Amino acid sequence: MKKNIQSTIYVLFVIVTFIALAKSFMVYQNPFNVYENPLVWLALIGFVAVIVLKEVVNVMATRKAEELQNEKLGITPEPEDLWLKNLLKSWTKAKAIEEENEIILDHNYDGIKELDNSLPPWWLYMFYATIIFGAIYLVRYHVLGADNQQMEYEKELAKARIEINKFKATAPNLITADNVELLTSEADLKRGKAVFNLNCASCHLADGGGSIGPNLTDEYWILGGGIKNVFNTVSNGGRSGKGMVAWNKTLKSEDIAKVASYVLSLQGTTPEKAKAPEGEKWVAE
Repeated sequence: MKKNIQSTIYVLFVIVTFIALAKSFMVYQNPFNVYENPLVWLALIGFVAVIVLKEVVNVMATRKAEELQNEKLGITPEPEDLWLKNLLKSWTKAKAIEEENEIILDHNYDGIKELDNSLPPWWLYMFYATIIFGAIYLVRYHVLGADNQQMEYEKELAKARIEINKFKATAPNLITADNVELLTSEADLKRGKAVFNLNCASCHLADGGGSIGPNLTDEYWILGGGIKNVFNTVSNGGRSGKGMVAWNKTLKSEDIAKVASYVLSLQGTTPEKAKAPEGEKWVAE
């Protein structure tokens, strides 16, 4: 009677859960979205867990019945993990405790005796492999002079530079310090001003008068004026250790060209609190 009740509950649970899952798949737009429908995942996990648990219980019950039947008939089956024990034994060559008296040496130190056990084959083979590896390494790198890590790194770096230069030469929209031009259109300067206010005004002030960074409205420049020098400074950064960070990993080259053009448009303006000139007076060639 108890078994019938358990089976009935199991069947009802499977049917109801299956119907609920099928209904959710038809109704919800994203039924597998954990954040929107966590109950779907709970029902699905519970559904699978109950089925797996039921099968595990059935297998355990079947094995228990077989064991009782074999015990009743006086049958002693071989252990299921016999192949595993044989494999481990072949890879360790270990003697059973009952057989250790066969490998006891005559050495006796205050009652402490020594066993003449063989090394495990897996350990022995790994030791031989290290010897072979060491010999190959010695010949390859110290006799034949193959490339070491430093040489391989330098070769890959040289290849990367060639690929970068090739890309720069063929990329149609890539702006560099060599091909940048001063932009004067209202749209470009407006975009440059927005980039400047967002990233540069904290050090140079919104009017370019200078704070932590130098004044951008005078004729004096630390790293040179002109569109090419300003573009290069914004892109690659200022003086090492105390200058501006490189913005080429944050800003696109188009935006760097626009912000550099906007900086040059500030030349000759009169900021409210202008910082004293820094660097040298720059005159275009």
